[in-house]
Parts: sequence; C-alpha cells; structure tokens
Amino acid sequence: QLQLVESGGGLVQPGESLRLSCSASGFTLDYYAIGWFRQAPGKEREGVSCIRRSGLSTNYADSVKGRFTISRDNAKNTVYLQMNSLKPEDTAVYYCAAVLDGLRVGPHALCSLVSRMYAYWGQGTQVTVSS
Repeated sequence: QLQLVESGGGLVQPGESLRLSCSASGFTLDYYAIGWFRQAPGKEREGVSCIRRSGLSTNYADSVKGRFTISRDNAKNTVYLQMNSLKPEDTAVYYCAAVLDGLRVGPHALCSLVSRMYAYWGQGTQVTVSS
C-alpha cells in the first residue's frame, strides 16, 4: 500500500544532466524525510542526498555537493534529484526512500544519509554515465 516509484534514469555522457523523480502512492510524503541512495555493482549502498519534511533542511554526500540538488513538491507528492555534471562514478541504481520525520527533531537538524534509517524504499532506477 505504501509505495515509492523512481523515474528519470537513463544513459548519459559525462557532463550531462538527469533529473530523477520519486513519487509516492498510497500515502503523502509531506511528513516524511526522503533520501536518495545509490548502489553500484559490487559496492555498498551509499547515501546521496536527503530532504526533511517541508524542506526544513537538506543533506548531501561530499561526492555530489555542488552538482546534485534535492527538492520536493508536496502538491505533486514528489521529490526530485537534479543531477548535473554527471561523472562515470555516478553510475549506479538510484533508490529513493522515506522515513517519518519526527516533530521533536529540531528544524535545523539534518536528515540522515544512513540507509538503515529509512523504512520505505522504491525499486530503483538505473543511471549510467558513460562515453
């Protein structure tokens, strides 16, 4: 009943851009923190970016700072990951994930890039960056 669906992946050349979308079905994302994670073959899943409920704060892995931007549109029940200046090392399956954002957490606290903190996961979308 609670589903997340990623879209927007594809094959691009280095330096190009993609925008990934994470849409919810069966529930609203308004009160959830949303994270983007990626996993390349033979590697552990790593956190890429996350955004708190209502966009209170965002967090980025060092490897994508300045290149990726996370945003959310609550009216569309969707979270986006704009990926610019893509590099071959960005190649991976990208997943979005959601976790309830507790009201007791301060407004300036960062969301977590640790995958085990997230309860709901999409099935992933492939991003391939290659010449």
